[in-house]
Amino acid sequence: MGGEADVKRILDAIRAIPRGEVAGYGEVARRAGLPGRARLVARVLGRSADPALPWHRIVRSDGRIALPAGSQGFDEQCQRLRAEGVRVEGGRVRGLRPAASLDEQLWG
Repeated sequence: MGGEADVKRILDAIRAIPRGEVAGYGEVARRAGLPGRARLVARVLGRSADPALPWHRIVRSDGRIALPAGSQGFDEQCQRLRAEGVRVEGGRVRGLRPAASLDEQLWG
């Protein structure tokens, strides 16, 4: 797994996601300054025991929930997202737009 500094950056990026919003694993990695480390984000989430961490706001890049459908974690993530006003249908967050690339941010 990444070093302590990388783990802290990832956890900080996750905590910065506002209520009612979601981000993909890769987006969290980019926000943490670790582009291309989406799998590291998944490992950090899987090992975190912090009950206050808003883990439920992390989804796959296409908006799908990564946990197996019907599992306790899947159901809990759907419930938590819906409680924050996020539209979840068929295990997928609806209305999720992919994060703008650097070119899109600079050049529109």
